[in-house]
Amino acid sequence: MSLVTEEIKAKAEVYHGDEICQEKSKFLLTEIGLPNGLLPLKDIEECGYVKETGFVWLKQKKSVTHKFEKIGKLVSYATEVTAIAEPNKIRKLTGVKTKELLLWISLSDIYVDDPPTGKITFKTPAGLSRSFPVSAFKVEEEVKDNKDAKEKKEVNGASAAVEVKEV
Repeated sequence: MSLVTEEIKAKAEVYHGDEICQEKSKFLLTEIGLPNGLLPLKDIEECGYVKETGFVWLKQKKSVTHKFEKIGKLVSYATEVTAIAEPNKIRKLTGVKTKELLLWISLSDIYVDDPPTGKITFKTPAGLSRSFPVSAFKVEEEVKDNKDAKEKKEVNGASAAVEVKEV
C-alpha cells in the first residue's frame, strides 16, 4: 500500500514525468545539503514534496538497482521511495536497501555531518550505521552538459574533424 494518500497530495507540490522529477529531486537534495547523486532513479513517473512537513516521495515505473562505483556498493530502489527531508538529513526513509555481504538491508536515515567533515552516514532501522565520502554520491552535471553542447557544436559547425585511414 502506498504511503502517499490523496490528502497528502492535496498539500504537496506534485510533478509528473521523468525529466522534471529528475531535476526536482536533484535540486531538493542539493537544497537540503546532500549530494545530488544520492537517488539515481530511472523512469520517474511522479514526485512530490510537502513543504510544511518535509515529506517527499518519488514513484518510478520499476525498481532499480544501482552500483555506486566509487565505494563498490549496490543499492536497490523500490518503485516508491518516501522520506522526510530536513537540512543535511533524510529520515524515515522507505524503499531503499543496500547490499551488505549477502543480505539486503533497509536504510532509514541518511545524513551529513554539520559542520561538514566530507562524510555521509547511512543508518538502518536497527541502529547500525556506515559512513562514506560525500564525493562518492555527487554527480557532475555541468561538465556533462558542456561536453554535450560542445559535441553538438562540432557536429553542426565547421570545426568537425574527419579522420582518414589508408586501406
